[in-house]
Amino acid sequence: MPELRKDPVTGRWVIISTDRQKRPNDFVFEHARLIGREHCPFCPGHEALTPPEILSYRQNGGPPNGPGWDIRVVPNKFPALQVEGGLDRMGEGMFDRMNGIGAHEVIIETPNHDRTLASMSEPEIERVLSAYRDRIVDLKQDRRLRHILIFKNHLAPAGATLEHTHSQLIALPIVPDFVREEVDGARRHFAEKERCVFCDIIRQELADGRRVVLENADIVAVAPYAPRFAFETWLLPKRHGARFEEAPRHEYESLARLLKSVLARMNRALESPAYNLIVHTAPFSDDVRDVFHWHIEVLPKLTKVAGFEWGTGFYINPTSPEEAARVLRNTKV
Repeated sequence: MPELRKDPVTGRWVIISTDRQKRPNDFVFEHARLIGREHCPFCPGHEALTPPEILSYRQNGGPPNGPGWDIRVVPNKFPALQVEGGLDRMGEGMFDRMNGIGAHEVIIETPNHDRTLASMSEPEIERVLSAYRDRIVDLKQDRRLRHILIFKNHLAPAGATLEHTHSQLIALPIVPDFVREEVDGARRHFAEKERCVFCDIIRQELADGRRVVLENADIVAVAPYAPRFAFETWLLPKRHGARFEEAPRHEYESLARLLKSVLARMNRALESPAYNLIVHTAPFSDDVRDVFHWHIEVLPKLTKVAGFEWGTGFYINPTSPEEAARVLRNTKV
């Protein structure tokens, strides 16, 4: 059973996941060991190599856990958290811990081993976003859970260990510190100005224009004013909404169109970089409908986080957001 342990100094929670235990040699050059199509558990015909599917989209029908799928969602074979059981919060002297209850799932985005999110069609990307939504809606019914994080690690430098394009979902029984800090910052802005800080960002960036990468009727892509990483890009819906899973369907269509263009421009301008993609959505239990604004962040892995960043929490970014937005905006795809 995984455990959640609380750092008594910072209040930060850490997952101790013994199911993912590794020998010392397993940590050496882990980034270089990617599994090719011959042994890929995400390719059609290899469905028996994954746990039974939780969700699949099959335009042409076909039985579960066999070929014929367009998108497939399965439990992670080596989960960070475990669905079964109770939280069993407890003290251990001055320390706090609880069982690592939650969910850890993999969204296999396409049956094609060589496709990437950027090379998929807009309707295919929209189906991926719909799978995200469907899994959040289902897991929200579990009263033990308080937040769901959906993220994508693209290529080995971003943390991927399988070439086949996929995203991951982790449902947590607590609200992570980073999420709480973001919500608290939005709450402070709302308390002072009675406006959503993200809505204010959208209005100011559209009026200024220098950090806007792209926009359409529903979504705007911007280089944030104080980016941690070179070419960091946020995709924000123009209509206020706190939760990704509650967005109207036409916003997923617009998001798919803009996301495809942003990723294609990054591929052209930055020579197909590794990146992390993270869906920022409001926690379940917090009353943040007015203050929070869901969005997606794309973080290319162009620089390394090293001692200064770990020691201070500051980030050194060698590229201004104005320059990054200009480059992406002017890149032809």
